[in-house]
Amino acid sequence: MSVSQAPALLLAFVAGLGLGLFYFGGLWLTVRRLPAARQPALLALGSMLARTVVVVAVLWLLLGLGVERLLAGVAGFLVMRTALVRGLRPGKDRDAEPVAAAARGPRAP
Repeated sequence: MSVSQAPALLLAFVAGLGLGLFYFGGLWLTVRRLPAARQPALLALGSMLARTVVVVAVLWLLLGLGVERLLAGVAGFLVMRTALVRGLRPGKDRDAEPVAAAARGPRAP
């Protein structure tokens, strides 16, 4: 890699971070809205389809610019995934306790 490629790779990495935020943030929002949705299957399927189309389109564009940029974008995508998984753990979410309590089942008197 030459020094002249560094800005392009950094830009591709940042694009990957944005894609990861879009994809996994959208997934998180979708999952939170499912209990109140009138048609949860349609919401889940529509969300997955929209998020996937956007991510594949951007990664395809990065591939057209070179394999190195695609790999930098995928690296950013995975870094954002890791950050969101760690940052949005159920233990850190205020709304997670009722969900965890429901998963444990009813309490014995």
